[in-house]
Amino acid sequence: MKPLLRSILLLFLLAFSLQSCEDQDDVDAPADLQINDFVWKGLNQFYLWQGDVPVLADDRFSTQEALNSYLRGYSKPESLFEDLLNKPISKFPKGEAIDRFSWIVEDYSVLEGELQGTTKNDGIDFRLSYKPGSSTDLVGFVRYIIPNSNASTKDIKRGDLFTGINGTQLTISNYQTLLAADSYTLNMATYDGNSINTNGKTVALTKTTLDENPILINKVITSGSHKIGYLMYNGFYANYDAQLNDAFGQLAAQGITELILDLRYNGGGSVQTATRLASMITGQFKDQIFAKEKWNDKVNSYFESEDPESLNNRFVDNINGTPLNSLRLTKVYIVTTNGTASASELVINGLAPYIQVVQVGDVTVGKNVGSVTLYDSETFTKTKVNPNHKYAMQPLVLKIVNATGFGEYTNGLQPTYQQLEYISTLGVLGDPSEPLLNATISAITGAATKKVQQDRGQALRNFIDVKSINGIRNQMYIEKAPEGLLRSLK
Repeated sequence: MKPLLRSILLLFLLAFSLQSCEDQDDVDAPADLQINDFVWKGLNQFYLWQGDVPVLADDRFSTQEALNSYLRGYSKPESLFEDLLNKPISKFPKGEAIDRFSWIVEDYSVLEGELQGTTKNDGIDFRLSYKPGSSTDLVGFVRYIIPNSNASTKDIKRGDLFTGINGTQLTISNYQTLLAADSYTLNMATYDGNSINTNGKTVALTKTTLDENPILINKVITSGSHKIGYLMYNGFYANYDAQLNDAFGQLAAQGITELILDLRYNGGGSVQTATRLASMITGQFKDQIFAKEKWNDKVNSYFESEDPESLNNRFVDNINGTPLNSLRLTKVYIVTTNGTASASELVINGLAPYIQVVQVGDVTVGKNVGSVTLYDSETFTKTKVNPNHKYAMQPLVLKIVNATGFGEYTNGLQPTYQQLEYISTLGVLGDPSEPLLNATISAITGAATKKVQQDRGQALRNFIDVKSINGIRNQMYIEKAPEGLLRSLK
C-alpha cells in the first residue's frame, strides 16, 4: 500500500466526488452536536454501505443547518450510529443482519488498547454457552489463562466451568453487568455429560491493565519423520509483529518440516499483520497480491480509475527494514473454530491461491469485511483531534478478497477435517493428545480422514466469547484512515 499517494488521491476524490461540501454552509456544527456531526460525516465518507443508507447520501442535506436539524433528533451518539448502519446486528439479531461488526466507543484510548491486545482483564479467556436445556442461563468455560495475569496466580485452568458470579446465575440478560465489575468471584461448576451443576468452589479475580502477547505457544513436535512447528496465535496485534517474526525464526532454526498455525481463538486484528504472517509462512511470493480491498462505491471507483495499486496488499519480505524469517512452505495446517474470524480468515483465504491450506477444526465466523478507527478531526485521523470529547468509531469500510477475487465466505470457511471442541475433552493446549492438535498431527502423518463428525449435538450451543464482550468484536482493520482527507461536509 502507498499511504502518502492514497492520501493525496483521496484529497482529490473529495474535491471531485463530494460536491455537496460546496453547497453547505461553511460553518461548524454547534458544540452540543459535535459528536453527532462527527458520526454522520465519518460514516458518510467511509462507511462500506454508505450508498445503501439513504440518510447518508451525499446530497441528503443541502446545508449544515439541515444536517443539524436531523442530528438534534438524537440525544446519544450511539443511537445515531446504530440508526445509520445497514441492518446492524443489534436490530436484526436473528440472521437478517448485514453489518455485524461496526461499533462506536466513548473513549478512544480504550479502543486503541483493545486493538493492540491491551485490556482491563483478569486473565481468563473464556466462552459463554447456553446451559443444556436452557435458552437463558449460561455457563462459561475457560479456554486459556493469559500469562502474568491475576488469574495465572489462582486455582483455575483451561476446561474449568463457571455458572455464576457472586452467587448470581449468569444469564443472557445479566452477563454484561456481572462481568463488567473490576473484581468478582466466579462460582465454579462441573459437567457430567448431561447437566451442569455448581460444585461449591469459588475463585476470586481482579482485573488489571494487561498486555496479552498473542503468541501463546511456540514449539516443535516430533511425530515419526515429521518435525512439526506448532504456533498458537491469538490476535493480530501489530505491536507484536517483531516477536512473531522471532517466533518464526526459532521454528526455522529448528528445521521444521511442517507448520501448524492454531487460530482457534483468534478473532482477528491488523490487515498489515495478516499480510506479514502470510509472508512468514511463505516467502516465495514477494510483491504478489495477497489481498485486494473494495471500499464504498465513491472511494473505490476513484481508486480503480486513478490508482488501482492502492487497493492491493502484497506479500512482503521485511518489517520496517528487518528481514522476515520466512519458511517458504507450500502447505500449511491451520486450526480453526467457530471463534476464528476476520484477519485469521484473511490469512486462510489469502494463502489459498498460492499454497495448500489444510484447515482442521470447525467452520469459521465468516467475516470478510474490515474496519478503521475514525476520530473527530478534519482528516478523521488522530491529527488535531477534537479535544472536547474522546468518541471514536470503528465502522466497516472495506471488503477484502484474495488474489483470484474470492471473498464470499460470510457463512464461514469450511474445514478440510472437522473436529469440534467439547468442554468434557478440551485437553491441554500444545499437548499432542489435545483433540484439535491431535487431529491436525494425524492429517500431517496421514492418519486422518475427511469424514465429517456427526456429533455436533454434544457440543454446547455457543453464545459469546470474552473478546467480543470486551469490544474487540472479531476485527480486521487497517491501521488508520488515509491522511490528508478533509471532512466531506463543513
